Amino acid sequence: MVLSELLSEIRGCRVCAADLQHEPRPVIQASQEARILITGQAPGTRVHASGRPFTDPSGDRLRDWMQVDEATFYDPAQIAIVPMGFCFPGLDAKGGDLPPRKECAPLYQARVREALPNIQLTLLVGMYAQRFHLRSQVQKTLTETVRQTERYQPDFLPLPHPSWRNNAWLSKNSWFEAKILPLLRRRIRDVLHN
Repeated sequence: MVLSELLSEIRGCRVCAADLQHEPRPVIQASQEARILITGQAPGTRVHASGRPFTDPSGDRLRDWMQVDEATFYDPAQIAIVPMGFCFPGLDAKGGDLPPRKECAPLYQARVREALPNIQLTLLVGMYAQRFHLRSQVQKTLTETVRQTERYQPDFLPLPHPSWRNNAWLSKNSWFEAKILPLLRRRIRDVLHN
């Protein structure tokens, strides 16, 4: 199946419609030319409203981490954005986002990845993406997986979720900014400019 057909299938997917609190709105960005793949969790409320990935403060922080501008970030010929769950999963009792729906990843992750032949680096944003893609190589905690980023090179670079909810984690783990962000930025530059 060609990528355009697969993207149409994903954008029209209604597999979990009966379990959502709202109408499904799958969000994905991809092109066969893309060299970087960002695999995150699932769209939040703002992304559900916009239909465009990372149109929220998490996206601002992620772009800052990567040191890329919006034009580069939203250029599907450079960066593909394929979350573990394509639709906003809804809110839990405390007002936080629910985990990504479990149906999406087994249905689509391998097929999308197969249709992106030029990917040189996959950013695994959050534990759901890390567990799915790293499988038995994932560490017991997100902290340890991110701390051991170099062992997943050159294909994968695990990151915490850039949400404000992780501000305490970022404060407690200063090595992330000192060690991982320079590595991330170097890899992004190398992939995008070579």
